[in-house]
Amino acid sequence: MLIACWSAKGGSGTTVVAAALALSFARSPSGAVLADLAGDAACVLGLPEPEGPGLHDWLGAGDDVPADALSRLAVPAAPGLVLLPRGTATADAPARADVLASLLLTEPRTVVADCGVLATGAARAVAAAASASLLVVRPCYVALRRALAAPLRPSGVVLVSEPGRALGRRDVEDVLGVPVRAEIAVEPAVARAVDAGLLSSRLPRSLERALRNAA
Repeated sequence: MLIACWSAKGGSGTTVVAAALALSFARSPSGAVLADLAGDAACVLGLPEPEGPGLHDWLGAGDDVPADALSRLAVPAAPGLVLLPRGTATADAPARADVLASLLLTEPRTVVADCGVLATGAARAVAAAASASLLVVRPCYVALRRALAAPLRPSGVVLVSEPGRALGRRDVEDVLGVPVRAEIAVEPAVARAVDAGLLSSRLPRSLERALRNAA
């Protein structure tokens, strides 16, 4: 199963949601993979920044690089979880984006992909091919406006709710025409876990519970 998390506006919490989902699936017997197409997954997990090649390096290397080279990029991230880092290459390499999407889709472990704001062809291809394409959004007029203009439609929404907002779950579903599959409250425990680099070892139960049925 391939689950893509993306947003139409930066600062929505996409990487935290993707990391939390991956950590939850990592507890299954087969484990999980977190594919970082945005670049912040290691930081959110509290890991040192990977120094070797990553997904974008693989994408830019051309067709001569075998598909199994992807597995050599994997970095241990937590019990049962490996991270495929973004890498340092800047080339978009749209010609190999569909190949990457197919490989992630056929991976026997659950793959959670952090596709960021769909800034690259690879992120868009992975999000379009995913078994579940989850838009991470706050109940904000500007964010919803951008989501409507996004290059693809999600299969569901992860709503990051904030106190004092005029818009709510029903408004988001009415505007976007897709169901809210999970609603996460902005709370200090999650921010503390991320800021302290402890998300991978102390995933807040409230966050895990909220995302239980997201995919």
